Amino acid sequence: MVSQEQRRRQLAREKFLRQQQRRTEARRKSRTRNAVIASALGVVLIGSLGLYTAGAFDGDDSKSNKAPDPCEKPAKGKVETMSWKKEPAMTIDKSAKYTMKLDTTCGEIDIALKAAAAPHTVNSFNFLVNKGYLDHTKCHRLTDSSIWVLQCGDPTATGSGGPGYTIPDENLKDEDIKGDVYPAGTVAMANQFNAQTGEGKDSGGSQFFLVYQDSPLPANYTPFGTVSKDGMKVLKKLAAAGAQAPDPATGNTAPNATVVINKATVTKS
Repeated sequence: MVSQEQRRRQLAREKFLRQQQRRTEARRKSRTRNAVIASALGVVLIGSLGLYTAGAFDGDDSKSNKAPDPCEKPAKGKVETMSWKKEPAMTIDKSAKYTMKLDTTCGEIDIALKAAAAPHTVNSFNFLVNKGYLDHTKCHRLTDSSIWVLQCGDPTATGSGGPGYTIPDENLKDEDIKGDVYPAGTVAMANQFNAQTGEGKDSGGSQFFLVYQDSPLPANYTPFGTVSKDGMKVLKKLAAAGAQAPDPATGNTAPNATVVINKATVTKS
């Protein structure tokens, strides 16, 4: 007999697939209206292969939550346009410990990176952060039903931006990802993977999501970090402000909180 919990997860996965199909179609139509966006099945790309999960992080389209903004005004500065043709050369020490700090308008979020388990991903972020790629970028998507994640890492803040290169999927058998549930505190890559066709593997770019509440998701998204306890308090605070109605042009459910990464740093210890 199927338990209530198993049934709940089954329904969540089915909803995930339906949302993915709807968003894939919506993004396909939007690409015809935007000459600077290249196309690929179920994904939006800029410059070169980028990400991004189409529909995996959609909120409830019927909601339009409003709440006071708990965050400060962004620091002065602007997003720099950057793009590279290929993945950066491996420079990190896989045996060392790395921490990525996101100094955001809502507070500091420290992330312990999994260099040994996800070296390509950690190496890529070490490269991008040292270039200032994430500085002044806005976290463009918050979901507050079915799955509970904040998505960041897109300089365009549309869900379609990327660094111009892709990195391979890694660490998909992480021991913390059990029963197709990404636990609160997980930091993982967004990508273009289509669970129905099996296409879009190894398509991560710069977009990533931070899980602020246990979320039922298939193990298709590279888990490469864990948010600190203090960082989780920041995530909970901004998530409590809720999400906006989907943007007609992008389909994103932006957070009500103004979540901007003023400065990102990666340190080795």
